[in-house]
Amino acid sequence: MSKKVIIVGGVAGGASAAARLRRLDETAHIIMFERDEYISFANCGLPYYIGNTIQDRSKLIVQTPEAMTKRFNLDIRTRSEVISIDPDAKKVTVRSLEHGTYEETYDALVLSPGARPIRPELPGIDLPHIYSVRNIPDTDRIKQQVISPDTRSAIVIGGGYIGVEMAENLKLAGLEVTLVQSGPQIMNSFDPEMAGMLAKEMEEQGVQLILNDKVRSFKEHGVQVEALLESGQTLHSDIVILAVGVAPDTGFLTGSGIKLGARGHIQVNEALETNVEGVYAVGDAVEIHAGNGKTAIPLAGPANKQGRIAADRIAGLSTTYSVSQGTSIIKVFDVTGAQTGLSEKTLKLLGLAYHAVYIHPNAHAAYYPGATPLTMKLLFDSEGKILGASAVGRTGVDKRIDDIAAVLHFGGTVTDLTELDLAYAPPFSSAKDPVNMLGYVAENVVTGKTTVYVSEDLQNRNPDTTLLVDVRSELEHQNGHIPDSVNIPVDELRDRLSELDRNKEIWVYCQVGLRGYTSARILQQHGYRVRNLTGGYKTYMMNKFEPKKPDRKEASTEIGQKPESPAKEKGSGTESRSGSAVTASPASVPVVEKESSIPEGMPIHANMKLDACGLSCPGPLVEAKQAMDGLAAGQILHITATDPGFYEDVQSFARMSGHEVLSVIKQPNGEISAHLKKDGVKQQAAVLSLQNESQAFARPEGTTMVVFSGDLDKAIASFIIANGAAASGKKVTLFFTFWGLNILRKTEPVDVKKNFMGRMFGMMMPRGSRKLGLSRMNMLGAGSKMIRSVMKRSNISSLEELMDTAVSQGVELVACQMSMDVMGIKHEELIDGVKIGGVGYYLGQADQSGINLFI
Repeated sequence: MSKKVIIVGGVAGGASAAARLRRLDETAHIIMFERDEYISFANCGLPYYIGNTIQDRSKLIVQTPEAMTKRFNLDIRTRSEVISIDPDAKKVTVRSLEHGTYEETYDALVLSPGARPIRPELPGIDLPHIYSVRNIPDTDRIKQQVISPDTRSAIVIGGGYIGVEMAENLKLAGLEVTLVQSGPQIMNSFDPEMAGMLAKEMEEQGVQLILNDKVRSFKEHGVQVEALLESGQTLHSDIVILAVGVAPDTGFLTGSGIKLGARGHIQVNEALETNVEGVYAVGDAVEIHAGNGKTAIPLAGPANKQGRIAADRIAGLSTTYSVSQGTSIIKVFDVTGAQTGLSEKTLKLLGLAYHAVYIHPNAHAAYYPGATPLTMKLLFDSEGKILGASAVGRTGVDKRIDDIAAVLHFGGTVTDLTELDLAYAPPFSSAKDPVNMLGYVAENVVTGKTTVYVSEDLQNRNPDTTLLVDVRSELEHQNGHIPDSVNIPVDELRDRLSELDRNKEIWVYCQVGLRGYTSARILQQHGYRVRNLTGGYKTYMMNKFEPKKPDRKEASTEIGQKPESPAKEKGSGTESRSGSAVTASPASVPVVEKESSIPEGMPIHANMKLDACGLSCPGPLVEAKQAMDGLAAGQILHITATDPGFYEDVQSFARMSGHEVLSVIKQPNGEISAHLKKDGVKQQAAVLSLQNESQAFARPEGTTMVVFSGDLDKAIASFIIANGAAASGKKVTLFFTFWGLNILRKTEPVDVKKNFMGRMFGMMMPRGSRKLGLSRMNMLGAGSKMIRSVMKRSNISSLEELMDTAVSQGVELVACQMSMDVMGIKHEELIDGVKIGGVGYYLGQADQSGINLFI
């Protein structure tokens, strides 16, 4: 006698169970109930259809009822919802659009009801333009509004997988997008520093992030939706996407006797059987065992595996579902994030002991074009057993996490990572694959060859018992370092051991950890107690992500002020995400700023391309100079960099060096692209000199000053000279660096997020011109009060009045970007009108000056 099996729900779990069971049992009567029209669709692909990455809607349909019925001989009933179950009588009650309400008996039952999007009970939650993303009808409704010419902006509520993917795809569809997340980070399953890298990519691609804030209510605002946040901020948009999480769709099981977990998930054993014999459950609605106990993992991969295993058990096989590792991956524009096993946050929550290490290798051989860095993190116990891992990068993330996930599945150790025999060729990897390298670093910790510390440990470091040593080059140290560190390059370390106190533990660090490890080994073998910063200065800098504050000029979400969006032009042809806006199609991502002597759309053919991304000032300028020195007259250099000051610096460098600037473009992703022509300006000057030699080589009449000091008397002198020079008609530039930056700080505190060291610097340094002391005879502040009093009695303008006068006369105030980074000063803390630049900009101004002073 054939077995009658009912499957409640299709998509991943239910459809997999039906197909597998038919392959195992040709005689079984298999009935599938699906409340919607679609029984098997690619729900993970829905956001990408909305963003037009997937253009053909039909490709989302994995199986139609007709095709699946024909191939697998199934009894598929769509638009039929199971509303209750009677396990004692072994029957279900069905509400069908076509046949009304009726009952159906079964011999075995597979529950695959999935999960439904959470819709919080907020005022206005049922407004027509507020959507959730669950199925194809939801997607069709969202798609129709997104492609409407009247839709220009969107708000996404929630920063999990669906929220981030929807924000990305709405942005790619041409909308201005704001994502609101209630917690301090997006992608809560990731550790904060790894999630911060994904958040940074979102901001650089133009998505506004609002963290640590919640929606209080919605209401209509003309044709838009107004969202009021708990912080008091108000947002307006044409469409709202709710992605605050999912809940198991198990309400129909009430009264059935089937056990549910605390959050309503169906409890199953390793056979995926419920507490009721013959009733199995799979997919998003089940509670399974994971590395940290019982949990729910609403992902397609586990659902497909579970559907297959449930079918096996019904067919009499003894297959079981092992513990899930929660391996997952997400694409965030051009960056990928992936993880497997336990996160550091979970380990802390469970009170488990662990070690953490970081590495930053290239995804493939550095000498092969297109090498991009990975950031990888490994968590393991004192015996070396792997507990979890995560990685972020542009390429190669998926295969590295999959390698580690396989080792983790079989209970492997860090030594197993070192022994993996992985495929290598320069376009794909390095001779020592990043996974092997991660194993080597972790194994050194387990075997005691090195002791590491992490960035958070710096907050509790005792300078009386420890010494912080930067073992990078002097140039690297000058371009940015951890406060209170001394610089002894690794290659000089053996000759400078006498500078180290043997009574202190030495905390070394380099850029990514490798030179730090070498230094640690040297010092250990000379009898020092040493710890190395795992992941180096790069990990220290990425440890905390601070979202940008919204631009007050941004009005894209306001009614009647919606900007034109090139990415949303109807019928504009193919979309382009070119790195250079000069060569991008009309549908490409708009640039932020652009200077170009080349007509729009005309390509520039470079003789040499140089990638200086990731270098800090003055690194890109050094690279540019060396490259230009190697070019012949008339040849063109194309250089890209990510240093914020490079936009101004490269133009000053070109002017100072006699090169022609063909284009300088700042992209939304933060990358700055410049085309420089060798000797172009000098050639033009030679022509001009034939016409008017005296004009071409006139003596420069500008005045530049480097204001290094933050002393009141020197600040007064700087602005007196500046006003005098400006009054005589000179172009005056004051370049404020290090302590001089305090002159430009606002008097009142500004609410900006900083790391620990930034807050410490801010507390210790004077806030603004009124807090400055004298260089001599300050007398705990009494001296500065006396000189201000004397100036007032003598009718001499105060420093603040001198500053106002200077600004009104057109004196240019420039803050050094590198010094701001080192001292933890944010742009928002500076007085209005201050320009941000680097050494290149200053040198360019100095080159045009007859007077240059250092104060």
